[in-house]
Amino acid sequence: MDKKRALLLYISEASGHHCASIAIEKALHHLDPTIETLNINSFNYTNPILEKIINTAYMGVIKRTPEVWDYLYDNPKVLKNTQRLRAMIHRFNTGKLKVLLDDFKPSGIICTQAFPCGMVADYKKSFNLRIPLVAVLTDYAPHSYWIYDSVDRYIVPSEETAQKLINDGVDPKRVMRFGIPIDQKFKNTLDKAAIFKKLSLDPKKSCILIMGGTQGLGPIKELIRMLDRSSVDLQMMVAAGTNKKLYNWLSRKAKGFRKKTVVFSFAANIDELMDISTAIITKPGGITTAEALAKGVPMVIIHPLPGQEAMNTRFLLKEGVAVKAEEPEDTVVILSELLYNKDKLHLMSERAKALSKPDSSADIARLVLELAS
Repeated sequence: MDKKRALLLYISEASGHHCASIAIEKALHHLDPTIETLNINSFNYTNPILEKIINTAYMGVIKRTPEVWDYLYDNPKVLKNTQRLRAMIHRFNTGKLKVLLDDFKPSGIICTQAFPCGMVADYKKSFNLRIPLVAVLTDYAPHSYWIYDSVDRYIVPSEETAQKLINDGVDPKRVMRFGIPIDQKFKNTLDKAAIFKKLSLDPKKSCILIMGGTQGLGPIKELIRMLDRSSVDLQMMVAAGTNKKLYNWLSRKAKGFRKKTVVFSFAANIDELMDISTAIITKPGGITTAEALAKGVPMVIIHPLPGQEAMNTRFLLKEGVAVKAEEPEDTVVILSELLYNKDKLHLMSERAKALSKPDSSADIARLVLELAS
């Protein structure tokens, strides 16, 4: 039998889409050590100059005029008006995509973002290609840019997400409720005492993890200042992600904080940090959310990005695994109430574990191997 080959496509290095593709790739190698994988930043591969322009424009919109992104996200009018442009970009990328597929000869293709999914879906349809295409949604909001007839399977995080796709015309048989793929290490039971000791933290004191996604976004400085000045008895762990300015600021200031504060840049041990966290203050990105649910960590959400994170927030609040703070000053009050109300904190934690799907990456890998047979 020929060796199986899986092509994984995402966009942007510092993103949840990339984290998801890595988790699936690791699961594929665990299930089939002989499989050959290729994990590619598809936007950089097809349009390296355009990628930089779009990433810069996106971050500018998110930081300065987020209401614009809120309008653009999954807007039917925008979808219709950009259909011709998307088709033109897909045709423009046909040559590079053909070279990639002819050279690698994948047995299956996994896309963790809508742009490469649409590009491959159109290519499949145009050239009557029969390679299985799996679309993996990394948020609870299934926007219409995902929907193509030539996608063989959709992986979704929840029943609500599945129903939205089905209502938009996707065949129910093509929708799998596996969850958002995360690293299998989030299933492991860790030695909490050893983690507390390694980080020089007090195991008897509440431990709060503060994150702003992979790019360290949000009012993290204000949050830390307010929590540090508050009367709430806690210690803090802060993950700055790829935000070098934030990390440098934290590194300079941490020693002067009244409360014990441990600072990380792009932390590779988020599983350990979440394992000892009493609660997490964060933006509700899909991967962060899935990891926190797997670890049963109650979430305090602040300043979710419009679009996918706003929809993630609505889902998490409805399910009772998170509370939302409108501004940094609200966080101190909300956190104080949560730490005081141990029963509510426990219920949120148990509900999070019940909602979690820590086997998602393995389930997706198993499906890809079956489809590629």
